[in-house]
Amino acid sequence: MEGTKGDKYTKEIIKRILDEGTLDVNPRPKYSDGVPAHTLSVNHGMMTYDLEKKESPLITLRPIAVKSAIGELLWIYQDASNNLEVLKDKYGVTWWDEWDIGNRTIGACYGETVRRHNLMHNLLEGIKNDPDGRRHIINLWQEEDFKEPHGLKPCAYQTVFNVRHGKDGQDYLDMSLFQRSSDFLTAGCINQVQYLVLLYLVARHTGYKPGRFTWFYNNIQIYDRHIIQAQEMLDREPIDCTPEIWLNPEKKDFYEFTQEDIKIKGYPRALIKEKNPQMKFDLGI
Repeated sequence: MEGTKGDKYTKEIIKRILDEGTLDVNPRPKYSDGVPAHTLSVNHGMMTYDLEKKESPLITLRPIAVKSAIGELLWIYQDASNNLEVLKDKYGVTWWDEWDIGNRTIGACYGETVRRHNLMHNLLEGIKNDPDGRRHIINLWQEEDFKEPHGLKPCAYQTVFNVRHGKDGQDYLDMSLFQRSSDFLTAGCINQVQYLVLLYLVARHTGYKPGRFTWFYNNIQIYDRHIIQAQEMLDREPIDCTPEIWLNPEKKDFYEFTQEDIKIKGYPRALIKEKNPQMKFDLGI
């Protein structure tokens, strides 16, 4: 079976990293047992999805926690929060707990940066007021913020939005995501799905149709303790499906959407879990 376009890209990247990847020498992260978390990595690449053709970054080579991924996205861009209790209580997500700076926040990064610089509001107003502009950018890489305590510098750090007047008479909103670093097996698909959802939400708010989503990565890695899982994913057969993002048709305002208003249709999670069960990954912190 062919699977999704995300499955195709995933196998290509895993093979490229295993064939061409270079081992880092002095890694910052460590595993929970204190051992340095080395990675094999390659530099520079892109994946692009034409949403009119129902292309999707979702993979079927292992189950993806889409509801938690959506919750984290809303926490960053809608709540503009760095509070880990909000993330846990509102969305049921705890995977940021390792980056607690000691006060149940992740400090001056991610949602806090969105709040300080009013990034989401400025983006939405910019697209509405100047749709053909080429400055519709959210950039989470704010050096002044990093001078304060923070849990982790953003990996998926920049998004750029463009309105496109299609030859078919339809106006589309396209988006590019720029990511400086990707722990590919654990979060590569999750990050892409999150920002695809962001594109859908911004398009709904501003009155455009979601068009193309492109992910540019600078450095993409597989941890040394994930090599066996990578080889297994190469051997797995994808499941043919056509995942699509569904938004509550009764809502338009970006700030009114809840986790329950955003769903992935056509993603057979139970079948994926049976055929390509979840994997365990040691995290480099």
